[in-house]
Amino acid sequence: MKPLQTYQNFYFVGIGGIGMSALARYFNASGKKVLGYDKTVTKLTSALVSEGIDIVFEDVPDDKIQNLNKENTLVIYTPAIKKLEILNYFNEKGFTVLKRAKILGLITENTNCIAIAGTHGKTTTSSLVAHLCKEANLPFSCFLGGIAENFKSNFLFNGNEISVVEADEYDRSFLNLSPNWAAVTSIDADHLDIYGDTETIEQGFRDFADLVPHSDQLFVRKGIHIGRETKTYAVNEEADFYSDNIREIGDKIYFDFHTPTEEVDDFVWEIPGIHNVENATVALAILNNLGVGFETLKSGIASFKGIKRRYTKHNFDSGKIYIDDYAHHPTELNAVIGSIKTFYPHQKLLVVFQPHLFSRTRDFAEGFAESLNKADELILLDIYPARELQENFEGITSEWLLDKIELQKKEVSTLENAFSIIKEKEFDVLLTVGAGNIDTLYDGIVELLNEK
Repeated sequence: MKPLQTYQNFYFVGIGGIGMSALARYFNASGKKVLGYDKTVTKLTSALVSEGIDIVFEDVPDDKIQNLNKENTLVIYTPAIKKLEILNYFNEKGFTVLKRAKILGLITENTNCIAIAGTHGKTTTSSLVAHLCKEANLPFSCFLGGIAENFKSNFLFNGNEISVVEADEYDRSFLNLSPNWAAVTSIDADHLDIYGDTETIEQGFRDFADLVPHSDQLFVRKGIHIGRETKTYAVNEEADFYSDNIREIGDKIYFDFHTPTEEVDDFVWEIPGIHNVENATVALAILNNLGVGFETLKSGIASFKGIKRRYTKHNFDSGKIYIDDYAHHPTELNAVIGSIKTFYPHQKLLVVFQPHLFSRTRDFAEGFAESLNKADELILLDIYPARELQENFEGITSEWLLDKIELQKKEVSTLENAFSIIKEKEFDVLLTVGAGNIDTLYDGIVELLNEK
């Protein structure tokens, strides 16, 4: 195909996805004409429109599409979408049509790429790496899988020499990248609809690790066996790079950081949870190896605000606490609920959870039940189907999952009825959690608790 820069128009089919929108912003910032389609209006699509990107929400090859020239238009789609008339049109008319992952891979070929992979932790870690690059004034662009609170975006352009990329294992997308530096945070089983079994997904991560040319630029959490020599990192145990002496003082976390040759005491940051100290540890290891000084890294860690929907916390005058999180795998649920129980051990926790995908609910039902049993009360929402059809998963429902959960105070609700049920509940801490459209409850809950 032609070099990316030779195209003038970029059409995104499924532009509202978190990964797709970052790429759309990249080409928009590069002075290209960016257009797209998505099924629904969201805060993200509205933000893209305000930035000058033209988006339609009907699956119709309209005049704007028909006026595009296939010679100077590149069409990008996400594998998560179903068959669409718009996509059919582009294919039938001979346009160049490529997956999102292929485009991201082409961008990384011409940069010093830092790729963060893992079934958990990659969004926080990649966002922190990008934030530290900005604090160090490095020439970078970042493509993130969440909205970084410091940038208020999933994309930032600060130059083209370095790319910071969230390396997505879904559909084996990360195998399209050209990483010079990489981290592997975790390789728990997930996306079994793609990989089939645990061994296959682990092999996927080994294949990703093999893309990194130098072993001293590949950082893997201690205990993960990736099949080649790496640098290891850990928390509360020795590794090539590790953090320890973790303590909570008020709402802040303090920890010490060790390299093979140095110890730097008293890093301070606001993001709770041992798992997040792990994420900070590998980000520090990478930036330290890029030559960034510890004074800059300390100030960067202290000023990092986290990711939207990654333990987003509100304290209210009533004393109530509201936390919203994106967790959608049992390991992630354990991490967020465990952090809440550590910080607020004697307060009543109401969890509102929306399972994401019928296949994931089926494959990890026992793990979900074990995680959710740690709540004091549970409202379990209907399963968010995303790309899946319910008729292909007979019997896999939220009621089926609820039967596996041992809590006495538990119920199933639709998303539409959830807010009215929450209003009647007694709790000290409220957690809304899931990767679907549960985030639509967020503004109403904040308003409600502010009034109370």
